[in-house]
Amino acid sequence: TGRYYASTKFMIYSIGGTLGMLLATQLIGYTTGTYEIAEIASRTGEWLSRSAADTAFLGISVGTVKALAFFGFFVAFAIKVPIWPFHTWLPDAHGEAPTAGSMLLAGIMLKLGAYGFLRLVVPFFPDVWVAKLPLIGVTWATAFAFLAMLGIVLGAFAAFGQNDIKRLVAYSSVNHMGFVGIGIAVYAMLYGTAYMAGNSAVSSASMVDAITATNGAVLQMFNHGLSSAGMFLLAGGLYHKTHTRDLSEYGGFWVKAPIFGGMFVFMSMSSLGLPGLNGFVSEFLVVRGAWPVFTWLTVISMVGLLFTGSYILKGIRAVLHGPFNLHWKDYRLEIERTEFVAVLVLGVFIFLTGLWPNWILETINASVTTLLNGIG
Repeated sequence: TGRYYASTKFMIYSIGGTLGMLLATQLIGYTTGTYEIAEIASRTGEWLSRSAADTAFLGISVGTVKALAFFGFFVAFAIKVPIWPFHTWLPDAHGEAPTAGSMLLAGIMLKLGAYGFLRLVVPFFPDVWVAKLPLIGVTWATAFAFLAMLGIVLGAFAAFGQNDIKRLVAYSSVNHMGFVGIGIAVYAMLYGTAYMAGNSAVSSASMVDAITATNGAVLQMFNHGLSSAGMFLLAGGLYHKTHTRDLSEYGGFWVKAPIFGGMFVFMSMSSLGLPGLNGFVSEFLVVRGAWPVFTWLTVISMVGLLFTGSYILKGIRAVLHGPFNLHWKDYRLEIERTEFVAVLVLGVFIFLTGLWPNWILETINASVTTLLNGIG
């Protein structure tokens, strides 16, 4: 069945990534002599500066240990974000998960991957991010930004092609988490550049870009948690009433469910990034910070926002507009009281963040500034 396939695929991806991360953790711990994150970060210069030919673990050279550890962390967290092309488990998992499961998956679990990049992969491997990949001649940070850009553009195309409402929202997560990926890539590029130059902090010339993009990435994590949780709550509530996720079977629901319709449009506009709502602030910060570092990738990502609008409007049109499907004339389609309260709570934070983002940005900025001033 679809649920068995989705759960099996989710387990394979998760366990595969986790095993790689476990190997990376053991390699780093053995090489540095500690598993304390702060200690490892403080010893980064010491163990990264060792000769690549030195034996570090079971006869494996330090250079190989570095490569294996970085790759293990990179793949594990790229799966969890998810970054394209490690995203294919997500639409299946969302499509078959219960409403509460989808809300937790999109609102919390995806952010763990981004946190892993910010807290572990960049501080532990600053030199790798600015090293050039063989054959293609671009840095790891640039390649990561490219994959994030593909997630934005292709995620929007994939969402537009869906007729399943939950899969549409799932692909929108790939689209929105792409902006988180670009922000992380800027952080990695400028952090790595400063490290290789022997500086203890990102240069003052690049500090504004680094802080802006990283602040935007972290804020986008928070904002996506609000918007996607609301969208999955509304989509799940609609499924429980109609027992179908097929957009072609909906239509004209605004007539019978005006409150649901208003909530659906509101959450859709939040996901779209309408000015005045939360999504606009974080995406603007990422674009502003990434522009001087990855100009062309940022331009293409902004073009991808046009396609984001396309799938959002497709969802609104399919559910709320058009002729009313008479099959549902005897069904209660209006939002339930408990659903309304939950969406209302999310809506308060969406409005608050859109109109006064500093209530949370000040906290985010303090942590980000500490990260960027603690190199080596």
